[in-house]
Amino acid sequence: MPSVNAGARLDRLPISRFHRRVFALVGIGMFLDGFDIYLASAVLGATLQSGFATMSQNALFVSSTFIGMMLGSVIAGFVGDLYGRCFTYQVNLALFGFASLAAGFSWNMETLIVMRFFMGLGLGAENVVGYATLTEFIPARSRGRWLGIMAMIVALGLPVSILLSTYLIPTHGWRIMFFIGGIGGLAVWWIRKSLPESPRWLEAVGRDLEAETMLQQVEAECTEELPDLVLPPPGPPATFSSLFRPPLLRHMLVGSLALMIINTIIHGYVTWLPSFFIRQGMSMTSSFKLALVMAIGAPLGGACAAFAADRIGRKPTVALACVVAVGVAWFYPGIKDPALLPFGGLALTAPIFVLYSMLFGIYVPELFPTEVRLRAAGICNMFGRGGTIVTPFIVVSLFDTGGVQAVTTMMIGLLAALAVVVVVLGIEPRRVSLEQMNAAAPAK
Repeated sequence: MPSVNAGARLDRLPISRFHRRVFALVGIGMFLDGFDIYLASAVLGATLQSGFATMSQNALFVSSTFIGMMLGSVIAGFVGDLYGRCFTYQVNLALFGFASLAAGFSWNMETLIVMRFFMGLGLGAENVVGYATLTEFIPARSRGRWLGIMAMIVALGLPVSILLSTYLIPTHGWRIMFFIGGIGGLAVWWIRKSLPESPRWLEAVGRDLEAETMLQQVEAECTEELPDLVLPPPGPPATFSSLFRPPLLRHMLVGSLALMIINTIIHGYVTWLPSFFIRQGMSMTSSFKLALVMAIGAPLGGACAAFAADRIGRKPTVALACVVAVGVAWFYPGIKDPALLPFGGLALTAPIFVLYSMLFGIYVPELFPTEVRLRAAGICNMFGRGGTIVTPFIVVSLFDTGGVQAVTTMMIGLLAALAVVVVVLGIEPRRVSLEQMNAAAPAK
C-alpha cells in the first residue's frame, strides 16, 4: 500500500475532540505522576517529625525514588519503541499502583524505601511515555502550547499533594498519601484502556494498515476542510546507533544535561522545603502551609511555558526563565520578614517550573525521530534522574554547613549552566514538524 504519511496528516489536522480525548487520557495519568513525585515533599517532613525516619533515611528515600525512575525511564524507552506506547503505559501504571498500596503498609523506613524504588520504576516510565505520546499526536503549530498545558497539569501535583497533606497527614498519618496514589493509579489504569496507539509509531514499525485505519477515523471526525498535504523531505531512517552520531548525539547531550540540571534544582530544593522549615523550628502544619503558597508557582510556571512555547520559542523561554530565577534566588535568602517569605518563594518557584515544563514536557521529546523517540527520551531521563541520586546527600551537607543560603547558591550556578546548555547547544523546534526537524540539518 502507498505510504501512510502519518506525520504530515496529523500535522494538518485542526484540534478536535480526538485530540482532547487523547489529552485527557494521557493527562489523568500524568497528573497522578506529578502528585506522587511531589508527595515526597510532605511525607518526608511527616516521617521526620514522627521519628519514623531520620534525615539520612529521608535522603535514601529520595535517592531510591530516582534510582527507580532512572531505570524505569530507560526500560520504558526500549519497551515503548518495541511494543508501543499504550502497552508500556498500562504496565507502568499497574506497577506503580500496586507498589504505592504496598508502601502504605510499610512497617519501617527500610521497607518504605524499597517500595518507593518500585514506585519509581512506574513513575519514570509514565513521564517518558506520556510526553512523547502526546508529542506524536498534536499538530506542530500548537504542539508547544498543548505540551505546556500537560506539563502544567503535572505541576499541579505539587500544590495538590501539599494541600491534601496539610489536612490529611495530621489526622490520618502519612500512609494515607500512598493509599490515595495507589488507588488512583489502578483506577487510571482501567480508564486508560481506551487510549489509541500513536499512528506515527504504527507507521514507523510497519503496521501501515492499522495506522491508515486510525488516521481515517480521526480525519472523519474533523468538520473542517483539511488543507493540502505537505510532505517533508525524506530523512535517513533512524536507528538506535544513530543516537550516538551527529546530529542526534548533540541532541542527546543537550537533553541529558538539561534534565540532569532541572532535576537537581527541583528535587534539591523544592522537595526539601518542608524538611528545611521543620529543621529551622517550624511546626509541620506551618511548614506545609508555607510550602503550599510557594507550590502555586508550579502550575503558574507551567501556564507561562504553555503560553510562551509557540509564541516566542523554546530557547528564548528557557533563557528568560533562567535569568528571572537567578535574579530572585540572589535576593531570596536575605528575606527576613516571615510574611514575605512565601511570596518570595512563589516568585522563585514559578520560573523554575517554567524550565521544568519546557524541558520535560515540550523540548526533549521533540528532539528525536519517532523510531527512537522513547529510547532517546528514556536515556535522557535516565541521566537526568541518575544525576540526582546523590543530590539529597549534597543538599543535606550544604544545609548543615551553610543553611538555605548554601543550597540557593548551588541552584544559581546550575541555572547559569542550564542557560548555556540549551541556548548555545540546543536547536529551536518551534512550529516545525517532527519529521521535518529530524530530516534536515539542525536549526540554530
